[in-house]
Amino acid sequence: MTTEIYLDGNATTAVLPAALHAAVRAMELCYGNPSSSHATGLKAKALLDEVRARARRVLGSGDGRLMFNSGATEGIQTAVLSALCAIRERRAAGLPTGNLLVYGATEHKAVPESLAHWNRLLGLNLTLHRLPVDADGRHDLAALRAVAPDAAFVCTMAANNETGVISDLDGIAAALDGSPALWLVDCVQALGKLPLALAATRIDYAPFSGHKLYAPKGIGMLYVRAGTPFTPLMMGGGQEGAQRSGTENMAGIAALGAVLAALEEGGTFRTPVELAMLRDRVAASLREALPGIVFNTPFDKALPTTINFSVPGLSSKELLDVFDAAGIRVSAGSACSAAKAAPSYVLEAMGLSAWRSSSAVRLSFGPATDAATIAAACERLVRCGDALRRAGVVADGTTGTVALDGPLQLSVAGTHTWLLCDAASRVCVLIDPQAALAARVETLLGSHGYRLAARLSTRDGATWPVEGDVLMLGARPLRRLALGPDSVCYVLGHADGTPSHAFSGCADPASLASLLPPDTLLCPGRDEQSACCTSLRVALAGQDASATADMHLDGPALDALLRAHPDALLVDVREAYEHAAGGVAGLHAVSVPLSRFAAHLPAWLGRGDGAPLVFVCRSGNRSARAAECLRRHGYRRAYHLAGGVALAA
Repeated sequence: MTTEIYLDGNATTAVLPAALHAAVRAMELCYGNPSSSHATGLKAKALLDEVRARARRVLGSGDGRLMFNSGATEGIQTAVLSALCAIRERRAAGLPTGNLLVYGATEHKAVPESLAHWNRLLGLNLTLHRLPVDADGRHDLAALRAVAPDAAFVCTMAANNETGVISDLDGIAAALDGSPALWLVDCVQALGKLPLALAATRIDYAPFSGHKLYAPKGIGMLYVRAGTPFTPLMMGGGQEGAQRSGTENMAGIAALGAVLAALEEGGTFRTPVELAMLRDRVAASLREALPGIVFNTPFDKALPTTINFSVPGLSSKELLDVFDAAGIRVSAGSACSAAKAAPSYVLEAMGLSAWRSSSAVRLSFGPATDAATIAAACERLVRCGDALRRAGVVADGTTGTVALDGPLQLSVAGTHTWLLCDAASRVCVLIDPQAALAARVETLLGSHGYRLAARLSTRDGATWPVEGDVLMLGARPLRRLALGPDSVCYVLGHADGTPSHAFSGCADPASLASLLPPDTLLCPGRDEQSACCTSLRVALAGQDASATADMHLDGPALDALLRAHPDALLVDVREAYEHAAGGVAGLHAVSVPLSRFAAHLPAWLGRGDGAPLVFVCRSGNRSARAAECLRRHGYRRAYHLAGGVALAA
């Protein structure tokens, strides 16, 4: 089993052992309500006061407000509500307020969403103004100076969560000199990484989140400068000096107190110089592993704990997959946006090219990370690079060792391109090429020494490169069938000429019924038709839910099946480089990527309902597609590991 190396600290961090112990101790010994007047409540109140006093020292909050809450989102909401209520009151009193709600273009989405929400609910009709950033990700101070006289509220970050770029807070303060605007600074990524003396600044509101620095989720703080307008978001029992009602989360506060103690006392967290040295070691390993890597922010203007990078020809998903297979946990940007397959708005705001913003990876670690962890991570990063090279996915002048023969599926956003390869002749044909895959195809062909004989389109036959309707791909014929004025089907045959695979783009399978044998495999143009491939017979028969009812195995069920059936074949349908980088949790499995499924399906179906086939992948998504495909073709002993190796590990 591969030990996890967690390098996604900007998303969240593990709980510091001292914080865990403090939380448990609070639940065991200080379980009283700090609002109670009896001795048990007074013990909890003493702990609460002790942690608040420590927080004041660490943050340099002076005589400003400092309240505990659930985290940064609540802190941002409270600050926005407070500022906008004050603006409404000033406007009603006839005082100058400004009419712009200014926020940095790279702010966390919690900020503009909160601004829009409260602006609408309070009926202020102020204008949201997106402040641009420069190519390094820093706020455009000239643009800020231009709008400062009309700004009612300004929201910026201390350090960006995706890129680690450190804001020029002194420059922002200078640009706001003389402006009536209130100022919020998101300090979530700053705690423990940047020096803070909040009372000595112009900052009006500063939210913090404990889980970004080794405290549990659900605990945070909000600083409000002395004299700055404040409106409680939550009213009720009057806790936190009537600033935030609701019984205090004493376990979370105690845990946060332990983290603050570690900050104040020293010895637990690395210094900025030490962290920069660790970052440089990681960067060197990334350069060795991934030729052509581009770092998306200058290191001298970013936190030493954050590296944001892109690699030509590789998507962020592919990089995350190979890293995850090696037990390295990273992300493609903000954890709050990870489920959305979209380019990074942060990198787009910096003016970076589309390929960089859509394929970026964020590697981040916390200030408690030690040199041994970084050394292990560097070794695995190099291993990932080796796996990518052997698969021919990255170009560095070496030859890929993973054989390419038969159909290979390449996909972008649910649209499929097919590469038909003949290993003997080193000749291939590309069907329905996509511009986004051009670099990938070029690298694959170059690293394996293949010659591209044709680029074909299923939308027309104008790209057909030979006279007649047959193109030889080694010993196998590729035939062209016209389905209509704007639709072409390409049929790959066996050596004896009988059809094996048909490539018809998005054509209706019914249009092929009279042209091809029913067991011809259909290689789709889009995910809606099929995730990998199907046969003409199955496509025309429709879906049968009962065929896939019992194909899902959990960990114990998989163990039982493998013990009962020693002849079962375990198949890893992740890409070859993922398999090479990490294997399958100590189990012996053959590597047949889902992208190569169409090439292997005929041989499996030829076995009939034989030995069990068990498919595995990282999360269970790809393996479910594989098992479903076999089941629908009548192979009833096809299974998959539900939840994937991520849950089985």
